[in-house]
Amino acid sequence: MSGWKALYPFTGKRLDLGGAVMHCLDEGAGETVLMVHGNPTWSFYFRELVKALRGSRRVIVPDHVGMGLSERPDDDRYPFTLKRRVDDLDALMKAVAPEGPVTLVLHDWGGMIGMGWAVRRPERVKAIVAFNTSCFRLPAEKKFPPLLGALRGPLGLPLRVSRLARKKVLQTCVARRPLPPEVEEAYLSVCDGWNASRAVQRFVQDIPLAPGDESWRTVVEIESGLAAFENTPMLLPWGMKDWVFDEHFLNGWRRRFPHARAERFEDCGHFLLEDAPGEAVPLIADFVARSAAA
Repeated sequence: MSGWKALYPFTGKRLDLGGAVMHCLDEGAGETVLMVHGNPTWSFYFRELVKALRGSRRVIVPDHVGMGLSERPDDDRYPFTLKRRVDDLDALMKAVAPEGPVTLVLHDWGGMIGMGWAVRRPERVKAIVAFNTSCFRLPAEKKFPPLLGALRGPLGLPLRVSRLARKKVLQTCVARRPLPPEVEEAYLSVCDGWNASRAVQRFVQDIPLAPGDESWRTVVEIESGLAAFENTPMLLPWGMKDWVFDEHFLNGWRRRFPHARAERFEDCGHFLLEDAPGEAVPLIADFVARSAAA
């Protein structure tokens, strides 16, 4: 085994969620840790954290439908909306881990999806790790990035079909060190071409910016349930050179969860687990161990 597959030594499950098949990792045994990725990643992003935790925890890591090793439905078969993503996560957990405490590990739009599940099942959430992500509307002081704005419309066409363009975007997600070729290939190879990369653009198009947007109401509903987690043990490791989920978003988490522990990685970007795995993985693993013991 060579290339990125050597870095991803897992055998996943495939579950039919009612019209679309989701791939997920289910590793180890013990209390459940649920890791939820965002865009444009997949379960590969959490690989080192899975390896670190599976000796003492049960680690569940889905690939959202249309991403990673999950099925690639078209728009007629699957609504690429936040509500459907939360419904998928709920269906997955009902199927594979229907009871017991859960520690959430959330990145990018996985924060919105994971917290969407959390507000439905607050009694199950034991602890939360959230990094470079959101669970609330765009902060008033944050301008929507122009590149994401372009992706929402016709100008997104070159990016969704061009491997070179997607490679350029990936390079902006790290700051401390470039992605190794095999890691870069892991992110590029699973979304080559329009059909395989459809979900990447649909994620961006679904970001709610105004009350008329499809997922606006879903985000408002998630925000209305966040108070339930004010005293939940929470760790916020943050890559401070993220051009999307920057300090404005970190401050948004800290305002809502004043007891959360924030750890700033000043020289790291959006892909914190790629920039600083040697520091971030032990930090998160220690937090999970301590919150489980508590």
